[in-house]
Order: sequence, then structure tokens, then C-alpha cells
Amino acid sequence: MSETSIQLFSPENLIDPYPAYKQLRDEDPVYFMAEMNLHVVTRYDLLREAIKRTDDFSSKYDQFMGTAQELMFQSMSEEQLAQAVAINEAMVITPPTMLTLDEPEHTKYRSLVSKLFTASQVRKSEDDVRNVITKNIEAMKGNTSADFMEIFAFPVPIEIISDRLGIPQEDREFFYQAATAAAGALKMAPAPPEELIRRLQLGLDLQKMLIRLVEARRAEPKEDMITILSNSKLEEEDRQLTHGEILSVLNQFLVAGHETTTSTFGWGMMALCDKPEIQDEIRGDEKRIKTFVEEVLRIEAPVQGLPRLVTRDTELGGYALKKGDMMMLRYGAANRDERQFKNPDEVDVNREKAGMQMAFGSGVHFCIGAPLARQELNIGFMQLMEHFKNFRMDESKGRPVADPSFILRSLPSLPVTFESRS
Repeated sequence: MSETSIQLFSPENLIDPYPAYKQLRDEDPVYFMAEMNLHVVTRYDLLREAIKRTDDFSSKYDQFMGTAQELMFQSMSEEQLAQAVAINEAMVITPPTMLTLDEPEHTKYRSLVSKLFTASQVRKSEDDVRNVITKNIEAMKGNTSADFMEIFAFPVPIEIISDRLGIPQEDREFFYQAATAAAGALKMAPAPPEELIRRLQLGLDLQKMLIRLVEARRAEPKEDMITILSNSKLEEEDRQLTHGEILSVLNQFLVAGHETTTSTFGWGMMALCDKPEIQDEIRGDEKRIKTFVEEVLRIEAPVQGLPRLVTRDTELGGYALKKGDMMMLRYGAANRDERQFKNPDEVDVNREKAGMQMAFGSGVHFCIGAPLARQELNIGFMQLMEHFKNFRMDESKGRPVADPSFILRSLPSLPVTFESRS
């Protein structure tokens, strides 16, 4: 083990982790962070290996995530803590389902919703996706400056996932607010006690709303994800899903279905502003648009990392690991590994095998919604380039920086200027 000493999760490194990632890949590709009792994996080949070795490295890490989130409540007063506990006790317990389970339990839940993500279903949803994007493109016209996150990157994915889940129009305003709070909790960034309590209350209210919709879909099914989950049965156990199981699955799609796509729209626009010549290179070129999207996912992975639990004494890349150790697989580091990608810090719209990036994970836990995310991003950037030109960062507002987040990587705002093409 080397003498490398890096505070990987300091606010400064969370905002810009890439120099630290490179140092770790070169010096300590499996790096023990004593202050968090974590073994951090940063090299592409080692991440691929770890993901394949599901018998050695388990996805049952929900206890770690829960403990990490509990640490955020240490700054509360006794009164605030009592309020938080009361809200938490009123919530329905959500058991592990897809993300934090191994085979065969993982597939038991994943198979229930996989029918929504077949190639034919993705094609069938294209018109709806185009309609949402077109509506937001039209809202941009007549403007020459805007916060891109506010005018496009946030509203497009949240409306599309709301449609897919089956959220009624009258519940949308609250749902958007609650979804943003849920993503904020997963970022695991420091927040004032008042904000933590607000998120908890929104989480409880969201549970109540979703349970109401579950019961409504059981009485009157529709064509949406809530209907599928509400009326599906676990065949081996011959029962419907509990409210807790349904909420667990929906919570995962709630964040994955909008926050990660919003993030990629934002980072993609920043890349276009940083290298304006890319706008002309990809405009009207479907192949280059697709490569551009893969490159943005690679260079700014919206999920920077996820844990794994070591199930028995073993090793990874010659590094000894013991049963019970907790690892952190950093996709954001692997995606910039020069051993895998030439000029890894550059967006290359002609890169071959750009889809080898790991923003959507790999193996049995490969993101089930990846085809839908790619569909939104490809159509979104195609239409943005068709209708607008000369995107630039609004220098009067300063250069935006990422939220300092442990798990997610996103831009809170992105002020831009632009011109219409028609």
C-alpha cells in the first residue's frame, strides 16, 4: 500500500474530483479511506472485474447508505431530531428491491418492470418524448438567455418520468417538488437541519400520494408503471407487492428517471459551451449526436459511484479485502481512465466504442432505464441543435460548479446565451 493521502470526499474534491481520481488510478487504484472505512476503486479494469464478481462483492449495501444518511442528522437540536424521528416513524418501511439486492432476488423485482423497457416499448414512447421536448423547445424560443437547467434540463426529464409512472396532472406540482427533494437526499451533501426535515416531510407526503395512486390503479388499471407494480404478483410467493415494495421500486425510478438525465443535459450543454465548434459538428448528424451523448455520460457520470459489500476474504488487483469490508466503485473515475480511453478528459464526437463508458453501470445491475435515458438525450440534443445556435455560457453570471455530492454529480444552474436558427 502506498502513502497516498487524499481527502476524496472533501467539498473541493467533490466539486472537481478528476485530479484526485487520476492520482488514485495511478498510485492506489484500490484506496482505503480510513475516515469512512471505505475501499475506493478507481481503475476501469478493476471496476469491471468487481461488478462481474457478484459472489465476492454484493449489492446489499442499503445499511451503509442508511448509516451515511443518518450522519447528516447529527447537527440537529433535540427538538429537531424528535420532529425528524416522528416523521420517519410515520413512513412506510421500504425493503430492499432492485438496486440493493443480489440474484435471484434482484431479478424477482426487475422482471416485473422490464416489460416497460423493451426495444418495442422504447420505440412506442418516442412520440411522447418528442412532444415533451418540442413543447420545451418552443418555450425557449423568443429568449436569448436563460438558465438552461431551469428552462430545459429539469422540466423535460421530470415530465417524461411523470408520464411513465402515471402521475396525474393535478399532482404534478407537488410531485416535482418531492422528486427534487428525494434526489437531494441521495446526494448526501451537507444540508441545514430545516432542509433535512423538509425533505423528510415531503418524503412522507410523497408516500401517501403514491399509495393513493396504487389503490386507484388496482381499482382502475391504466397503462403506466404504477399500474404494473400495483397489479403484478410475485409468482413464487403467489402475492401482490406490498406498499413498501412498490414504494421502494418507484423511489429508484423517481431519482434515476429524472435526476441523472437532467444532469447529463446540463453537462452536455456545458461541453457545447466550452467547445462551441462541437455544436456545428453534431448538428443534424444522428451518429455524432449519439456519440456526443455517450461522451457526456462518460466524462461527467451522473452517478459517480455506488458501494459494494465484500462477502468473503478475497483480493482485487492484488489488494487484500476482508469479509464485511465496504467498497466504493467510482464510475466517474473509471470513465476517465486513460488505460481504456484515449484523451479521456476530452469530448470526442468521433470516438470509437464510446458506449463502453460505465455511467449506466454494468452486469446484472446495468441501468434498466438506459434505453429511455439515451432516447431522451439523443432527441433532446438533436432538437436543441436544430432550433438554436451559438450556445455560450453567460459570463456575467460566472462559471457554474457542481453540487458537492457523494453519489450524484449535477449542476444546480447553467446560465447560457443563445440564438434561434429559425
